[in-house]
Amino acid sequence: MAKSDITGKRKLLARNVSHSNIKTKRWQNVNIQERRVWVPEVGRFVSLKLTTRDIRTIDKIGVMAYAKRHGVKL
Repeated sequence: MAKSDITGKRKLLARNVSHSNIKTKRWQNVNIQERRVWVPEVGRFVSLKLTTRDIRTIDKIGVMAYAKRHGVKL
């Protein structure tokens, strides 16, 4: 299953609504990327499955601060 390793975000169930108002189920997938992230506190790379929003936030505040915010130990 496509799921973020830090936030746990995964695909959501949604509805397509046609012009005649017929509703059918569909999936809204999350944009998951496999990335190697440098962790300076550990001194090595860590491979993680991250959403694109996770990657942007990690670039801004750092991977350890982001993991701590979500209660994940790396």
